Amino acid sequence: MSVTFSRFAEAVKPEGAFDVLALARNLIAKGKHIIELEIGDSPFATPSAAITACITAIEQGNTHYAPSSGLLEFREAASDYVNREFGLQTGPEHIVAGPGAKTFQTLFAESFLNAGDGVLVFSPYFPTYPPSIERRGARMVLSPLKQARRFRPNIDDVDNFLRHDRSPKAIYLNSPHNPTGGIALREDLVAIADLVRGRDIAVFSDEPYDQMAWTAKHHSLLAEPGMLDQCVGAYTFSKSFSMSGWRLGFSVSSVPSAQMLAKLTNTTLSCVPPFVQLAGAAALRSALDDRDSMMQEFRTKVFDLVGRLNSIPNVTCLEPGGSFYAFPCVAEICNRHRITSHGLAMYLLEGADENRGIACLGGECFGDAGGGFLRLSCSEPAARIIEAVDFIAASFLASERLARYLHENPQFKLLEPYAV
Repeated sequence: MSVTFSRFAEAVKPEGAFDVLALARNLIAKGKHIIELEIGDSPFATPSAAITACITAIEQGNTHYAPSSGLLEFREAASDYVNREFGLQTGPEHIVAGPGAKTFQTLFAESFLNAGDGVLVFSPYFPTYPPSIERRGARMVLSPLKQARRFRPNIDDVDNFLRHDRSPKAIYLNSPHNPTGGIALREDLVAIADLVRGRDIAVFSDEPYDQMAWTAKHHSLLAEPGMLDQCVGAYTFSKSFSMSGWRLGFSVSSVPSAQMLAKLTNTTLSCVPPFVQLAGAAALRSALDDRDSMMQEFRTKVFDLVGRLNSIPNVTCLEPGGSFYAFPCVAEICNRHRITSHGLAMYLLEGADENRGIACLGGECFGDAGGGFLRLSCSEPAARIIEAVDFIAASFLASERLARYLHENPQFKLLEPYAV
């Protein structure tokens, strides 16, 4: 007989972007023309400084175990980076290397959460937050992000959580925000810091889009007085340095927290490959011009995408404060056709045309608060983004075809209208 899986494993929902990615690639393999706006990956080449450093490191034999906290050279480069960019005062002892930023969601939860603890999460949220929290038997307490407030965190909800939750212990903060593109302003961070300072509250400050702040300078909560002692900041090379496949990131925290994260890294991952770390160190020191050039192109593309989406009737899309995603509200279209926003995304991929399609994500992939929205990335060339918006606009007008798709896929029927 086969053994049974745990209740936790059975209940885990995978990241929706990768499910849609797999479906899109399957359709492409069958000959369908798909424009992929679903995955948050950079289309640019990895900077040459990182590639050269990696090859040199391998040739010099840096192919064995490394310290679980990371190579000193890498941690020094990461510390210098956050000190310069965000005004922190750290040394290499505050840094832990990791395979991207995502792992630190889980290590943070393992470090600070006990069963029954409350964790405030702003919703919509990155879809791997819930499993990280649920692994520890902790509870998510949701604070909705509103388009009317440009998706900024609600400070009143933070205050209420700290005052009234039976066991408040942690906050997950993501800015610039995926999927909405909202950013926490400096005044928001000051208010959050004032509320949590001196309390037994840990904050996971998820900052993979730190170089994608378009309307204001990115500020880190870790820079507020006392917050390095209560926060774990997570950073990645996937976005700013176009190194998603290298699987490299790092955390920034107090020394005791860094020691704990390194210990937990040791028990789960052993270490990040040293040649990958040396590539990252080279990127942090020698590829800043490449980074800035890529970020400028991302900014141009995302604002162009938003402008074109706003030309579609009954679609409203804010210019994002950061990230390389557009998060248009399509609630009116969904309500009219009685289809969920996830169903609308699947219609654009599968049902709008036999030969062509658009891969994007329904807002429900990021929690119930994302219902009525779509998330589109800017990972395709500008000409294909224009083609995608034209296709979306025409597909929304094809009422009979949309109705036929919903009839064939009743699981996407919208039971309650979205708020508009």
